[in-house]
Amino acid sequence: MTREIERVAGIPVVQIATIVPIMLTVGTNRVVPGVAIPHPTGNPAMGPEGDKAVRRELLLRSFKAMTTPITEQTIFEK
Repeated sequence: MTREIERVAGIPVVQIATIVPIMLTVGTNRVVPGVAIPHPTGNPAMGPEGDKAVRRELLLRSFKAMTTPITEQTIFEK
């Protein structure tokens, strides 16, 4: 579905995912690896400030992924 949104509408799509190989198998173009299955976009064990920092870093990485031109499936790691 993400490939079709990009192809038809021209809107870049980023998926934050904890199981990256599945995202690649289903054809996601831009993948940002998440933290862990129970909390893909944060880490509550780090306390409020640490969790906020993790979420912010993921969001900033996702924005970078969204604005980066790509020609093939790309994983945006730290």
